[in-house]
Order: sequence, then structure tokens, then C-alpha cells
Amino acid sequence: MAGRPSAFAHYRILIGKDLRREFRSKEMLSSMGIYALLVLIVYGAALAQTERAFDILQMSGGLFWALVIFTSLLGLNRSFAAEKEQGSLEGILLVPMDRSVIFLAKASSNLLFLLIVEIITLPLFYFFFLTLTTPAPSSWLLIAPVFVGTLGIAGVGTLLATITANTRGRDVMLAVLFIPLIFPLLYACAAATSAVLIGAGDFMQTFSVSLALAGGYDLIMILIGWALYDFVISA
Repeated sequence: MAGRPSAFAHYRILIGKDLRREFRSKEMLSSMGIYALLVLIVYGAALAQTERAFDILQMSGGLFWALVIFTSLLGLNRSFAAEKEQGSLEGILLVPMDRSVIFLAKASSNLLFLLIVEIITLPLFYFFFLTLTTPAPSSWLLIAPVFVGTLGIAGVGTLLATITANTRGRDVMLAVLFIPLIFPLLYACAAATSAVLIGAGDFMQTFSVSLALAGGYDLIMILIGWALYDFVISA
């Protein structure tokens, strides 16, 4: 008789399900990509009214992470909407497995989708706003805060999307809970991003401290999400 599948086997099955469904329909990726482009257009219209001496490089970190936060809210709302509409979540809960595996699989798939959208969005952001500027040679370090920040957004967002999935007006409820909770991570990642793009003074100290704060936030919040997920998804 076959033994009970391991937690890793459950994880692979769940994340494979999410990836196959998304790459077949492309619903979440296309909606986030279009939304990101629209936000960039709104940014461009708003910043076009500023003076020519306006230093966009000083604000580029904050603008980029505001774009990521708004775009991720759209994707996180969709991540559980499909599960509820198709009734697949109830079927998953009938499987005898650790509920935290569901959290890790869903957070991993959300992380991958967000990273794909960011890979598309970063060149567009540069094209819209930074082509007339000269980012510092340290700009390649941008990879670190982008990954650390996206990891935290995926972890916290998955937990909150699960909490709000059964509520009325879940779109608004997710935003109300998500933005205040993610603010420390947003602040740290914006500071790290601005530091490496500008590269002035002792930027490495600002970058290192901000990145360490963002990494600590990720560790704490993902562990909390992993520990609470059984209670959250069963409630």
C-alpha cells in the first residue's frame, strides 16, 4: 500500500496547480501588467506638471514601491478569488495535510507571479522616468531589495487574502489590512532602492541597514503566517 504523500509532495502539487492554471489563463499576470502600465501613465501625467529641475531620481524608490504595492493588491485579490469561485479551496481542505503547506505553496506562486510582473515593469519604469537621469553604478544592487520586498509582500498578502476571502468587499478589506501592515517593509525597501539608485555619500550603510530591516520583517511575518495559517484557513 502506498504511503502518505510527504509535505513536499503536497507543496509541489499545489504550486503546480497554481502555475498551470495561471499560465493557461494568464488572468492574474495580464491584469497586473495592464494595471502597472496604467499606474505608470498616471505617474507620468502627474509628474509632467512639475518643474524641469525636479530630480526624479530622488523619488524613484518611493514611486517604484508604491507601484509594486498597488499592483500586488490586484494580484493578491485574484489569487483566492479563483479558488472560491471554482470551489477548489474546499476540496483542498479535505486533503489530510498540514495547512501551512497551503500557505507556503500559495505564497510561492504569488511570489513568482509578482516577480514576473516586476521584471516587465522595471524596464518600463526606467523608460518612463529615468532615461534622462544617470543612476549610480551601484544600481545593480536593486535586485536585493526587489526580491526581499516582494517576498514579504507575497507572504503577508497571502495570509491577509485568506483572511478576507470570505468577507464582503474583500478588495477594500484587503487594502485596509495590507497597507498599514506592509508599511515598515515598504519604507525599508524604498530607502534601500533610493540609496543604490542615487549612490551618494555613505549609501552602503543606508542600503545595508534598510535591507536588514526588510529581511527581519520578512522572517518574522512569514513565520507568523506559517504558524497561524491553520487557524486562519479553517475559520
